[in-house]
Amino acid sequence: MKIFEELVYCGEPLPLTRLSEKVGLNISTVHRLVNTLLHLNYVEQNKEGLYKLGLLTYQMAELINRDFDLREVVRPFLEDIVRQFNETSNLVVFENNQVVYLDQVESNNMVRMFASVGSRGPAYCTGAGKMLLSYLNEQELAEYMQETNFVSHTENTFANPGKLKLELLKIKEQGYSLDLEEREIGVRCLSVPIENREGRVLGALSISGPSARMTMEFIMLELLPVLRKKTEKIKEKIR
Repeated sequence: MKIFEELVYCGEPLPLTRLSEKVGLNISTVHRLVNTLLHLNYVEQNKEGLYKLGLLTYQMAELINRDFDLREVVRPFLEDIVRQFNETSNLVVFENNQVVYLDQVESNNMVRMFASVGSRGPAYCTGAGKMLLSYLNEQELAEYMQETNFVSHTENTFANPGKLKLELLKIKEQGYSLDLEEREIGVRCLSVPIENREGRVLGALSISGPSARMTMEFIMLELLPVLRKKTEKIKEKIR
């Protein structure tokens, strides 16, 4: 299963040696397991001898996607949050070292956020981005740190990899993430993870608004309990 997961999340064909390194097994064991996946058509080998996901995997994924659309599940909860607090709510995922805003329900207040549906942005300076980064394993996080060009958008941005790593440890432990004017002055954000029943993070739920309204007392006493309850209900609806 670990070999299959590496091929899924890597997004590109891999040689046997790289697969062996990633899963922590010797090459002979990996070769035997990959041959089983080849026989079942879950994995294919290209002309260069690299291993990639097979046709059967994509066919199964298509069937699953027909029954499960994260946006479809989360959308009613985004709407509920905005009705209750009149602040912008977001569904965010992590892709190619960036955050992607899959869905959003805007507040009817005049202040608009920097992100919109379909937009991408840096992960290290957003509440949802840091929430999702906290779920990366040690190797994935090291690769992210190496490949990311850290820019100080404000004086509050975690543009230092060492300080960011400490922040992510804190976030993972407490189960929520804050953006305290780290991307844009005057804007704060609270984010919590969206997990499936197996504990795998699928995305992040966040709420953003002007700092004048998003006080720490309001965030911790009113917003956080509600967002946590929403994600528990989302988990129940995810198959």
